[in-house]
Amino acid sequence: MTTLTAGKKAPDFNLPAMAGKDFSLRDALAGGPVVAAFFKVSCPVCQYAFPFLDRIYKNYGGRNVTLVGISQNDKKDTAAFVKQFNVTFPVLLDDINKFPVSNAYGLTNVPSIFWIAQDGEIEVSSVGWSRKDIEQIAGKALETTGETPQILFRPDEKIADFRAG
Repeated sequence: MTTLTAGKKAPDFNLPAMAGKDFSLRDALAGGPVVAAFFKVSCPVCQYAFPFLDRIYKNYGGRNVTLVGISQNDKKDTAAFVKQFNVTFPVLLDDINKFPVSNAYGLTNVPSIFWIAQDGEIEVSSVGWSRKDIEQIAGKALETTGETPQILFRPDEKIADFRAG
């Protein structure tokens, strides 16, 4: 199985959130597109990517765009990751015994990040770190929210174009 690509229908899912409330993709899509970012706490590329995803969330999240992390680790390790990398967007927990949601999306590597349009179609499927894909996701969030454009990458930062997951 390979990671789901753009043009495919996103599998529906329900997962528990770190905050204790269950998350439903179907319910979230009723309010607009969803960015789903799968990760493992030990993944250096995830550690690299998540602060930038958090910038997207702070700039555009919660305003017609939902951004969630989906952890492939237990709650304790995930909580430590969230704290260490200052993740402010909601984080969900995939079942660490069977990984039903990760498997439904065909994950082979993390991070794997999906922009899921309101109709449930995957419009961006990004595996590893791709600056171009992150810029595309930020652009879609900007377009969806109609917010004022915000800086995603500061001029003083050296941002890799690609890092394999």
